[in-house]
Amino acid sequence: MNEYKEKQETCGTICLKYLLFIFNLFFWLAGGAVMAVGIWTLVEKSNYISLLSSSMYAATAYILVIAGVIVMVTGILGCCATFKERRNLLRAYFILLLCIFLLEILAGILAYIYYQQLSGELKHNLKETMTMKYKQPGEEKVTNAVDKLQQEFKCCGSNNSEDWSDSIWIKSSEANGRKVPDSCCKTVTNECGKRTHPSNIYKVEGGCITKLENFIQEHLRIIGAVGLGIACVQVFGMIFTCCLYRSLKAEPY
Repeated sequence: MNEYKEKQETCGTICLKYLLFIFNLFFWLAGGAVMAVGIWTLVEKSNYISLLSSSMYAATAYILVIAGVIVMVTGILGCCATFKERRNLLRAYFILLLCIFLLEILAGILAYIYYQQLSGELKHNLKETMTMKYKQPGEEKVTNAVDKLQQEFKCCGSNNSEDWSDSIWIKSSEANGRKVPDSCCKTVTNECGKRTHPSNIYKVEGGCITKLENFIQEHLRIIGAVGLGIACVQVFGMIFTCCLYRSLKAEPY
């Protein structure tokens, strides 16, 4: 009877080991995906971050990068813990899983909170940022971000092209008679911003605020979904780990 019970336990342990190994394989790949989303946000969309007054968008991306790195390291540790059948390694693995779980939940919550606040922040700050900082000394990031924003989203100004009439740079002699930046033009040439006819600039297409808001909200939805989705998958990993931990005999001291 004892022999039969021992065989049952051995069979159960082997099944748990392979389940946990498969989980770790997918978990490691998911960690790479999480890290990639975070890095993509910081590298490809870093220009737009300079247009936001809050650092929550960037913080969410950093959390995903950190979580992704920890996930990949944890996946390797999980494989070692599983095949060596060491309870102390399984304990460390479970703690790391729990930390990653909390980090990804935090990233998802931050993304959701910022999603709710984004519209108000852009309405209060985008026009001021564009008109007060564009082409000003030490504000090269904002200048590049505004130019990229207007060209990429085919828009001009925060609400409309008339916003540029309040710009410090447009009012200065450095603008050389321009009424809008050259990046408002449909075909960018030097000093094309002097002519504001709809055939020349993005005038009827509207301002950038709605387009930037939609873009960031869509990206926040991706960040939130990735963070919360992988966090839910991790629950299964923690369950498998607990089951394997209980099935192993206590280590001799």
